[in-house]
Amino acid sequence: MSNETVLSNATVVLEDRLLPNSTVVVRDGLIVDIAEGVSRVGEDFGGDYLLPGLVELHTDHLETHYSPRPGVRWNKTAAIQAHDAQIVTSGITTVFDCLRMGSDADDGFEDGEMREMADAIQAAEKEDRLRAEHLIHLRCEVASQNVLQHFEDFREDPHVRLVSLMDHSPGQRQFQTMDQYTLYYKTKRGLTDEQFARFVENRLAASSRYSAKHRDALAEICAARGITVASHDDATLAHVEEAKGHGVKLAEFPTSMDAATASHKAGMSVLMGAPNVVRGGSHSGNIAATDLAEHGVLDVLSSDYIPLSLLHAPFVLADRFEHISLPQALSMVTSTPARTVSLDDRGRIATGLRADLVRVRRDHGVPVVRAVWRQGRRVA
Repeated sequence: MSNETVLSNATVVLEDRLLPNSTVVVRDGLIVDIAEGVSRVGEDFGGDYLLPGLVELHTDHLETHYSPRPGVRWNKTAAIQAHDAQIVTSGITTVFDCLRMGSDADDGFEDGEMREMADAIQAAEKEDRLRAEHLIHLRCEVASQNVLQHFEDFREDPHVRLVSLMDHSPGQRQFQTMDQYTLYYKTKRGLTDEQFARFVENRLAASSRYSAKHRDALAEICAARGITVASHDDATLAHVEEAKGHGVKLAEFPTSMDAATASHKAGMSVLMGAPNVVRGGSHSGNIAATDLAEHGVLDVLSSDYIPLSLLHAPFVLADRFEHISLPQALSMVTSTPARTVSLDDRGRIATGLRADLVRVRRDHGVPVVRAVWRQGRRVA
């Protein structure tokens, strides 16, 4: 016996246009019909938007639940459930949880700790605790001596669909100036001049020794397994050329207009933070996402550390720029991220695709999620 849901009198957001006063029919987890006009049966949206479920490629939000204070570790299952609840009520139906590989300047997590987290996510899914679909994004600190050791725990895990190659050493990418690096690591940590000098020296030595060979090794593994590769904080044209050589499809958080433009022209999806859009600028002083949007080289948004920003930011862009329609802005959080990581069964409202759907009202200001369906099942 089939399971059918009718969603009527909705403003349906297609990839290229809005369909007001329209109806979508869902059967057995798939979208089976999209029709203009109001149905006499089903749920009456009263003109609310019907969006594809949002696709989140890069969020560090799980960490804030698992390690809410320095040195504190929360119960993994409880942390995952809290994270999932906030994700889904922000309209996100597919989320790539970022797990850190390699000890970075924050010392990262212990060996095996991220593997335990991944196991807890998958166990929670099997027990039907989660409402969004959770996939894995491995954030690989290539300057770390043990990044390959940490990665080995995930070599055969099919949930790993995205790997980013990053180097947070001083003078590199995100931290092109020592002013930024000093504020982030010396001032906030209260290091003495001597301690900070030693810290910088060690980080530079590790980057020189490990970064290049670790990038090459990880890119090779990902190519063999069909895992999407992302660059991170590219600042120069040389960085973009390096990314092209590694088969990068996603350019995360480029720090200059030159790097963003070159990445976009090379066919990479350029990703920036949705909080950057909502705030109107980068918290670290790098280029604003709205500058990239204005020049037509912004492709994907990520909530990064504020889940609801992924829904909020597209409305901000559509309000601010005449050349960006609401469907175009929303494609940055739905169809484009889905295509970038080869999830071709979602991210759009089209017949035959997964019924990952979100009901949203926005009379003015911040949008509010009123209902969420994942594969036709109402989860919020």
